Amino acid sequence: MYDYVIVGAGSAGCVLAARLSEDPDVTVCVIEAGSYDTAENIHIPAAFGELFRTRYDWDYDTHEEPELNRRRIFHPRGKVLGGTSSINAMLYLRANKLDYDGWGQPGWTYDEILPYFKRSEDNERGADEFHGVGGPMSVSDGRSKNIQSRAFIESALQAGFAENADFNGKTQDGFGFFQVTQRNGRRCSTAVAYLHPALGRPNLTLETNLQVHRVLIENGRATGVTGHRGDDTVTIRAGREVILSGGAYNSPHLLMHSGIGPADHLNLLGIDVQVDNPEVGTNLQDHPIVPLIYSHDLPVSLLIAEEPQYIKEFEEHGTGPLTSNGPECGGYVRTDSGLPAPDVAFFTGPLMFADSGLGLPTGHAITYGPVLLTQGSRGAVTLDSNDPTTKPKIQHSYFSADGDLDVAVAGVRIGMEIARQRALSPYTKTHYRAPESDSDKDVRAYVRAYTHSIFHGTGTCSIGKVVDPELRVKGVEGLRVADVSVMPTPGRGAPNATAIAIGEKAADLLLGRPALPKSPA
Repeated sequence: MYDYVIVGAGSAGCVLAARLSEDPDVTVCVIEAGSYDTAENIHIPAAFGELFRTRYDWDYDTHEEPELNRRRIFHPRGKVLGGTSSINAMLYLRANKLDYDGWGQPGWTYDEILPYFKRSEDNERGADEFHGVGGPMSVSDGRSKNIQSRAFIESALQAGFAENADFNGKTQDGFGFFQVTQRNGRRCSTAVAYLHPALGRPNLTLETNLQVHRVLIENGRATGVTGHRGDDTVTIRAGREVILSGGAYNSPHLLMHSGIGPADHLNLLGIDVQVDNPEVGTNLQDHPIVPLIYSHDLPVSLLIAEEPQYIKEFEEHGTGPLTSNGPECGGYVRTDSGLPAPDVAFFTGPLMFADSGLGLPTGHAITYGPVLLTQGSRGAVTLDSNDPTTKPKIQHSYFSADGDLDVAVAGVRIGMEIARQRALSPYTKTHYRAPESDSDKDVRAYVRAYTHSIFHGTGTCSIGKVVDPELRVKGVEGLRVADVSVMPTPGRGAPNATAIAIGEKAADLLLGRPALPKSPA
């Protein structure tokens, strides 16, 4: 029996475990389906793609996407301490002020959530109105800054776009280098930043390799969880609350297997309905990317990273190409000058990143492309079976909303224009993967053939639909969700930064602490 049971030691779950256990009068158990984050490739930033489709990855795919030539789209999710913060590209990108304000939920406006970003942060640039120092999460400037990345930024400026040194500051518009969640050139996951320093506390218990199958609900209240470790059934009780921190796919999956979800769907599968809520699993959103890949013969891509001198540089100094997070730089643009904020971002990496990162590089290359930030398309997570070990059915329904494909086409054209600029021309002479021409027909065909995910699934347990503004699951006492699934929209950022802030705020909500004072900026 513990006061709090957290399901999922990921981006938000590690934050929760650390913050809740700061109170010595409460007991906390955090449960992770995966194992410890000891693999070397977890901590070498440039090696994150090596973790895909391994035991550290839930290894999800969508079902066939009708608007993407019926292709299945890969979605890696971390199955390890730190969750996806242990296998992602380490981008530290908050959403736009308009996004948080647009959620329309009390307690979640930009001015209200900014203090939690600042509390979590230890930014090497120092503190200011937008950033904090002294927090657990190291936020730093990248230490690779590949020559191709610099050339991409310069080409964007030559194409007429502005420069931006801080995408988490006053404005997102423009191009520059991203900040990353790294410490001394190595990955700083939420396991590294929050969980490991807290594990010595006697009131914090960690359970690994335990997959939770169901939340126990008695008389309308969550009283614990049950699952399996190998062939053994394990039940863990919660005296106060159960908190789900499994992410956009696993949290709704677990809710539905616990009888919380669309009654018609659950009845068909023979699952006893505890709460009929047709919103569970809906509102699934993502940031699709249309990658452009240009190959060349110049020995400057990340293929050089494993050469002996660079391994030595990384080990001794924490610098060099092995510190690259992949998408080192990029920018934000508006495809229509009348928009209130950017609707497209560009993520740029000095390597051949093909087929969702599953394709092996065959030569030196640069990869970049438009990422749709505010698309109207909505998908859903449902169940294929009443067996909780079966993967969820994921359908993102990319480009199903009117106008989304048009934005993608406009973004590709911007990307092709950047490729024509002088600074990038040494690296873009050979089209490894790009539209045959800039005709509408060719660009649209390319978008449908090569769009994949940037791995930003969110929204399936949305505030206002599945949980209330204090993250309490509607219809059940003692049960909350705290992860990116509660975000009504993914916004114009990379959700990992917001997941950390959600974990910070959720801890205050659970412990009954007053909200941090607003921090207008």
